[in-house]
Amino acid sequence: MSATAPAETGTASPVKGNVAAAELRQFIERVERLEEEKKAISDDIRDVFAEMKGRGYEVKAVRQILKIRKQDQAERQEEEAILDVYMQALGML
Repeated sequence: MSATAPAETGTASPVKGNVAAAELRQFIERVERLEEEKKAISDDIRDVFAEMKGRGYEVKAVRQILKIRKQDQAERQEEEAILDVYMQALGML
């Protein structure tokens, strides 16, 4: 056993040797890099919304449009139909 290897204990370990530890470290580092990229992208999106707001656009409406654009047409039509039924039942239309 080398001086850098962990001492053996009586319990079984799912990690065997330095190869698994190195692989685990690579996975963790990949996730960390992706988290950094995700934060940078979130910051960029926030900046775009701030720019839109600064130019007079209603950000809440833009967010709704983005949500609608993610839906397929049938899903959107079904959601609108249900909303219409509920609004009519409540006397809102």
